[in-house]
Amino acid sequence: QAIAKLEPGTRAYCHELIDAMGDRDVVDAAADYAQFIPVRVISDMLGFPQADGDIMRGFVHDILEGVAAPNEERINALIRVFEYLRTQIIDHLDNPREDLTTYLINSELDGQPLDPLQIGGTMSLLMLAGIDTTWSAIGASIWHLADNPADRTRLVAEPELLPTAMEEFLRAYAPVTMARLVKHDMDWNGCPMKAEDWVLLSFPSANRDPDAFDDADQVQIDREVNRHAAFGLGIHRCLGSHLARMELRVALEVWLERFPEFSVAD
Repeated sequence: QAIAKLEPGTRAYCHELIDAMGDRDVVDAAADYAQFIPVRVISDMLGFPQADGDIMRGFVHDILEGVAAPNEERINALIRVFEYLRTQIIDHLDNPREDLTTYLINSELDGQPLDPLQIGGTMSLLMLAGIDTTWSAIGASIWHLADNPADRTRLVAEPELLPTAMEEFLRAYAPVTMARLVKHDMDWNGCPMKAEDWVLLSFPSANRDPDAFDDADQVQIDREVNRHAAFGLGIHRCLGSHLARMELRVALEVWLERFPEFSVAD
């Protein structure tokens, strides 16, 4: 119910982004559309200024794409993020309103108010986990439809199929790969693993497992049985899956409504 309240604003913003494209014959669906949508949604949830979208996109770029940068650069990037968040927390303390930041400020854990580091950590996690992943899912889905005219034509003719197709795009182009630490020494199918080793869990690879999916390497937009792992599994399952699904569905609905015919230009 909370996510449903965000849908009208998300839909209006998607139309606004397409309006801004004007009459161009070629647009970058990632840079001009997909990357903007989750930034606006997360900003509105947290009560951040809408004008700060470029700043937030910069934070995501610095921390995720700069993961292999020298330590000093990475530390400075994190400092910039938390300085920004500190400013927002102070503003919300002075001017409380109905948003997630004020909710966090007023929340308690074990009878104690959350400290600023917990509040800032939750806000930064929401930014980093909720922005890059969703814009990747939107961009990959549009890319698939641009390169597969039969699927695009069918979805335009059968818009009710979109929720099913959306799950197939999430399966086929899962935007997240997570890492975990090995708890104790073990051997997995002949691969020795030591405690504290890092293990990369490739959700995209799991989603292409022929033992779990029929024709696993084929994208079938009407695939009914689709227990994919794009949102993780078990206790680590993505808390924002309902939000991501709403954004992906609305973004594709609006794109197909405004651009029923499109293809890859380059």
